[in-house]
Amino acid sequence: MRLTTNQQLVLATLQQSSTPLSAYKILESLKSEGFKAPTQIYRALGNLTKRGLVQRLESLNAYVKCDPSSTCEKAVRAFAICDSCGRVDEFIVPSLNRYLGTWVKQNVFALGSSTIELHGKCANCCKLEHTSKG
Repeated sequence: MRLTTNQQLVLATLQQSSTPLSAYKILESLKSEGFKAPTQIYRALGNLTKRGLVQRLESLNAYVKCDPSSTCEKAVRAFAICDSCGRVDEFIVPSLNRYLGTWVKQNVFALGSSTIELHGKCANCCKLEHTSKG
């Protein structure tokens, strides 16, 4: 299924950003494209999320693009979020996916979705902090 023009614009905005964006930040950057209401953004984000192209980071109330090379629609989504610079790295741990899959089956749990958000400092920020102390 093809993306609508609004979905394409919202996705492109997230792809161009180096940090997660709130719906209102996306709206602000797309006003020149004719976006006027938050509902336009939320509708596009909802559809992009359903397709596995973007993910909402609950702890930040913001959105990031998903890595297209990952199988993020079927796996547990995991994100490492740097609290210093805002960088977000998406990753998948196959053994964690297997473990959770086993647990879900054993406990007859109907899993809708799952996201793991890790907060801390990225390698660059740790390196900068270390060099500024030394």
